[in-house]
Amino acid sequence: MKIQLNKPFFITVALLIATATLAHYSAYWRMQDTGEGGKATAKKEPLYWVAPMDPNYKRDKPGKSPMGMDLIPVYEEAGGDEEIGTVTISPDVVNNLGVRTAPVTRGQMDVSVNTVGYVQYDEDRLIHIHPRVEGWVEKLYVKASGDPVQKGASLYALYSPTLVNAQEELLLALKRNNATLIEAAKERLASLQVPKSEINRLRKSGKVSQTITVTAPQSGVLDNLMAREGMFVKPGMEIMAIGQLEHIWVIGEVFERQASLVQVGDQVQMQLGYSPGREWQGQVDYVYPSLNTKTRTAQIRVHFHNPDGYLKPGMFAQMRIETAPMDDTLLIPRQALIRTGSQSRVVLAKGEGRFKSVAVQVGNINDEQAEIILGLDEGDRIVTSAQFLIDSESSKTSDFRRMNHGSDDKAETMAPTSVWVGARLKSLMPEHRMLTLAHDAIDDWQWPAMTMNFTAAKNVDLQGLQSDMTLHVEITREGDNNYVISQIHRPDTVTDDMPMADGESSISHDVLEMDHNQHQSMTHDAAVLEL
Repeated sequence: MKIQLNKPFFITVALLIATATLAHYSAYWRMQDTGEGGKATAKKEPLYWVAPMDPNYKRDKPGKSPMGMDLIPVYEEAGGDEEIGTVTISPDVVNNLGVRTAPVTRGQMDVSVNTVGYVQYDEDRLIHIHPRVEGWVEKLYVKASGDPVQKGASLYALYSPTLVNAQEELLLALKRNNATLIEAAKERLASLQVPKSEINRLRKSGKVSQTITVTAPQSGVLDNLMAREGMFVKPGMEIMAIGQLEHIWVIGEVFERQASLVQVGDQVQMQLGYSPGREWQGQVDYVYPSLNTKTRTAQIRVHFHNPDGYLKPGMFAQMRIETAPMDDTLLIPRQALIRTGSQSRVVLAKGEGRFKSVAVQVGNINDEQAEIILGLDEGDRIVTSAQFLIDSESSKTSDFRRMNHGSDDKAETMAPTSVWVGARLKSLMPEHRMLTLAHDAIDDWQWPAMTMNFTAAKNVDLQGLQSDMTLHVEITREGDNNYVISQIHRPDTVTDDMPMADGESSISHDVLEMDHNQHQSMTHDAAVLEL
């Protein structure tokens, strides 16, 4: 039977073929888009899960922390290494944390130095009393340190054969009426600290005094009384000192890093902790040129008027020194600074909820601002509140990224923890497991050839070692600066764990090849059995 095909039939068939073709390619495109979306979704899968309160607790799947809290997923940050340490916080969390930011500005910084000081006598008005001749203290008119004295008051009476002879020389010169001898005798008495009034009395009375009374050269208070009645004294001995309380010095201690800020003439406010509400005004009188080697501080001297005598030598005071302001300084709010034992950091606000903790180099700091030397630019925005939480999260993210980023150049070039080196035994103390070795140069540690003391590990046998013996030792680094001898190869023994020279590698080559062939044969037989 013959089937007649008309034009509508062909049109219908063509439409069906076209529809099937479009459906095929549409499905293909959808599958391709789904695959790309799956890849994108795969990229956003968590890298690992960590405990909210303990970033060191890390797992490869969801679960509970030791404290019963849900683990938090950690995702791979976009942007590669440039985003390491950057954390993203949603706007509602930023609002709940109370995050506030402030700009990094450039301007003038008022710097003041807060320090402590010690009250002492004004040494320009402190007079020391020393005898000019040897003798005995017959009478002491002052009894204790701290007693007030007036100018011209008697201090002590001294009997001295030298003074008696000097008086007799003046009387002899007067009897001879020799002007030259008289003047010479008077000058000698004056040089021996005999008061002028005593010399005039001697000329008028013509009688020698067995004791000479020494008077106070100024008014003040007695300090360092070292003499007592009946004591034998001689030139060079300090008997006492007289200081004044109307003018006193305060010696301040300034840290080494702040010493360059303090200049002569800077204004100083001083307070005493046990005298609230009272303040003394003064200025820096002198900056000492050297530092105290024990405290690493520089000393400054401040002069204060003390008309009522309230300030006493030995008092402890708090001082505030107003130094010259610093111009054109990069400044941040002080509360934004995070200071640790090893570095200083701030949290940089990068916009769109992204934050990153960055290290900065800090200069001077006052009550409200901190000087930034390196690490920030003018116009940057930094976090001034809740920065400790963000810094902790940023540091945690940065540390995890470093752990999962693979070995970097520093890890590849890290020096080995142990090395073998030739050495000669200089001395040995077996009871303390101490060795003195003259070892060769160690290139891996950049050590030159030198003689050092080492401690031997507990598993190292020291029996049979003698001085001048040539050894091959393994030095192991434990910690930063602790090096121990972990192994010793002696000339007459061979150990399996000692590294072999190039010529020795051929000894075990056949054995290694045999083991390798046996391993391949065993692997092949196992594969056949599995099949």
